Amino acid sequence: MARLLRGVCALGARRMAPGSELRRGRGFSSGGWRPLALAWAAGAAAAAAGLAGLGLARRAEMARRQPREEAGGGGGGEDELARRFECFMAPPVSGMRELRSRRGEMRSRVEMVVMETQGQVCRALAQLDRGASFTVDRWERKEGGGGISCVLQNGEIFEKAGVNVSVVFGHLSEEAAQQMRSRGKTLKAKDGKLPFCAMGVSSVIHPKNPYVPTIHFNYRYFEIEEADGSKQWWFGGGTDLTPTYLNEEDAVHFHKTLKEACDQHNPEFYPKFKKWCDDYFYIKHRGERRGIGGIFFDDLDWPSQEEAFQFVQSCAKAVVPCYAPIVKKHCHDPFTPEEKLWQQIRRGRYVEFNLVYDRGTKFGLATPGSRIESILMSLPLTARWEYMHSPPENSREAEIVEVLRQPKDWVH
Repeated sequence: MARLLRGVCALGARRMAPGSELRRGRGFSSGGWRPLALAWAAGAAAAAAGLAGLGLARRAEMARRQPREEAGGGGGGEDELARRFECFMAPPVSGMRELRSRRGEMRSRVEMVVMETQGQVCRALAQLDRGASFTVDRWERKEGGGGISCVLQNGEIFEKAGVNVSVVFGHLSEEAAQQMRSRGKTLKAKDGKLPFCAMGVSSVIHPKNPYVPTIHFNYRYFEIEEADGSKQWWFGGGTDLTPTYLNEEDAVHFHKTLKEACDQHNPEFYPKFKKWCDDYFYIKHRGERRGIGGIFFDDLDWPSQEEAFQFVQSCAKAVVPCYAPIVKKHCHDPFTPEEKLWQQIRRGRYVEFNLVYDRGTKFGLATPGSRIESILMSLPLTARWEYMHSPPENSREAEIVEVLRQPKDWVH
């Protein structure tokens, strides 16, 4: 898969199959809704078919125009940035010129990583779900910043898959500031205002087949300027898996891949962040976890900014290898209507956690100018609630519920 992604990046946006037709999606810009996402049609040449839905024609136009318009000089550094830009799903929120001019600042480095992660994951999903296409929406926030939402719906493999980038700035709302203070943050406002910038990539992928698990990941960076001009910063994020039916081999693969990413930086990270994940994704009113966990962390401002950034980058790179093999293994498994029904009931639990407990959802809804469609992108197309439903004893359904109530160690 890593070789595939490198190959796709090298292919870039310049090589289009002759005679291919383009499918037009819709996106949002400051001027209102306008055509934005372009995807290869199902009848495209075989080389392009595996990359359906990736907006290649639009990026081709971007690659031709933007470097000429915004190039700030020559040199290998400029060439490297141009190559990285070509792998994005859309031009970056901050603009290429701005990212070039402040490429050494952490906020710019993080924005580059989240844009690259979005592109890598979307390519991997399109390769798995051949013929499916992403709608790419570029949106703006009047208070400052914006984002890029990539959503695939009703594919052959994925019922709904969203990969969202947001880069926002402005002043924290009082509700958001109180939420942070409740976590122990000491925030000193000037004239009642707290300038901030926040950026991240988030994704939830809901497959059709109940034997393919749902995955969620989110990696983000936050920066706040206090009254004296000093800055507080921290990283947060994680990756977690929510299967409908338990497959221990898949659980071990998923957790080992994340552990390897953590161990590159600190052998204490995985056990610490695995427990944090189990604790965070706890549905209190149900007495069970949302899934079989993974890693989760927040307010990471140690050991240094650079080391924290490198760690987050390693975690983001682990998303595709921890999940894609599981999808390929099970996407064509046969299933019964009863098993599909159980998937719908488990999705109901997923919705309950996201709307009642999830910190990111709460922050988004409390931030003025937030894009509600992007915040609620994590919700599945379909879910089900049945009154007093309980799985039969010693069933496969009861097996997964037991693991959700009593988390396991998957790597020892």
